[in-house]
Amino acid sequence: MTIGFLGAGKMAEAILAALIRSERAAAGDIVACDVVAERLRVLRRRYRVSVTASPEELVRRCAVVVLAVKPQDLDAVLTRITPGLGKRHLLISIAAGRTLAGMQGIVGAGVRLIRVMPNLALSVGAGMSAVCLGQAARATDGKTVRRILGASGRVVELDEVFFDAVTALSGSGPAFFAYAMQALADGAVAQGLPAATARVLAAQTMLGAAKVLLETGQDPETFIRAVASPKGTTAAGLAVLEKSALRGILARTVLAAARRSAELSRA
Repeated sequence: MTIGFLGAGKMAEAILAALIRSERAAAGDIVACDVVAERLRVLRRRYRVSVTASPEELVRRCAVVVLAVKPQDLDAVLTRITPGLGKRHLLISIAAGRTLAGMQGIVGAGVRLIRVMPNLALSVGAGMSAVCLGQAARATDGKTVRRILGASGRVVELDEVFFDAVTALSGSGPAFFAYAMQALADGAVAQGLPAATARVLAAQTMLGAAKVLLETGQDPETFIRAVASPKGTTAAGLAVLEKSALRGILARTVLAAARRSAELSRA
């Protein structure tokens, strides 16, 4: 299976690098395409993948094409490659806010499409990707996309109606968690810890908590009770959180991001 990346930005690089690192694809089976010649030189030098500046050539050479161009450029790219698409092709779009219906309207009802909402943590192999199969996609296409994205993190399959919420939670979520992490680190700095040390402590603690929750399957409430002994330090901090409006603020944060995602999808 030859996999093409139409658009060779950071997200595309993260995915192709993970494919090669995990040996789910060989460098010789990957082709990258971009309008920026320097990006192609970088990818060819780093990963020994094939490169081309021609979207039409990419489609001729690759059965699976990852659409990794900017959302505002997607329509023009799809229009350009559509004449070269056939039954063997599977298109996987990671363009934020671009719906299956919108893409299908350009390439035609029979073209196999999958929409993906990934996040930036793909770059370190800890990504979270939601996928939705288009009307013409097959069950085997779902396995293909899970194999590709699973090399750089976790994958869930969801109905497209949930994608605005996914965009808000896992797409924008890394920034929200980083904001909370920085606030916690600032609290430690106020107690005299060096800023760099406080950030490392906060980041590793956040990573560890997430890892425990994912690997044990515990719900957050159970985990919190396990950490917080009665009248202990954790309980003292939790009492401040419970008296605050933080829970509602975080919920409104996700709601605001989801609403903006819906607005961009309609634009």
